Amino acid sequence: MKNLRPLAGLPLIAYSIKYSLACPEVSKTVVSTDSPEIAETARAYGAEAPFLRPAEFSGDAARDYGVVRHALDALESIFDETIDAFVFLRPTSPLRPPGLIERALELLRKFPEGSSVRCVTPVSEHPFWQFRRRGDFIEPWLGDAAEPFTTPRQEHPPSFFQTGDLEIIPRETLKKGSTAGDRIIPLVLGREEMIDINYEADFALAEKWLENLRR
Repeated sequence: MKNLRPLAGLPLIAYSIKYSLACPEVSKTVVSTDSPEIAETARAYGAEAPFLRPAEFSGDAARDYGVVRHALDALESIFDETIDAFVFLRPTSPLRPPGLIERALELLRKFPEGSSVRCVTPVSEHPFWQFRRRGDFIEPWLGDAAEPFTTPRQEHPPSFFQTGDLEIIPRETLKKGSTAGDRIIPLVLGREEMIDINYEADFALAEKWLENLRR
């Protein structure tokens, strides 16, 4: 189970729990899971796990909206209070820069018309140069320019992909059926500031990163 796999002596999920607990602006640190083992580990590291997620919102095919909306409804019922927003920390991003939650909340206060905050980083391969398969052939993903794949790099508009480090989702956005809305506020990270653990090699990279930090 990846979320419990040790990284430098701690279960992977413990890094996100400890990060949340260290932020004074987060009122509750809650883990949503369908695993009793993960729930027990979460409690051992200081998080709350007051429910187990039902099967319909679990597994690799589960979408974020169902998971977070279930958590919203369950927590408001359990604690009998209204939740203003979720700070969504994915356990696969254990090495976040310090103060990320505070920076994201400040952005939300600065842009009250925003529907969410999401960590992003500049792409290495711009969408202008990307293709998709169409039968036996390929075609450019972006068809709004004449042969966009021929444009020089310096003419590319800024483009980003989301990292797993952090999302802030206000209650109002969730109630409208989305985890993002149509006014997403970017919190831009440098490529050197983020690591997302999806493959075996990513664990080795994270271990090396932690080693360097401790020197």
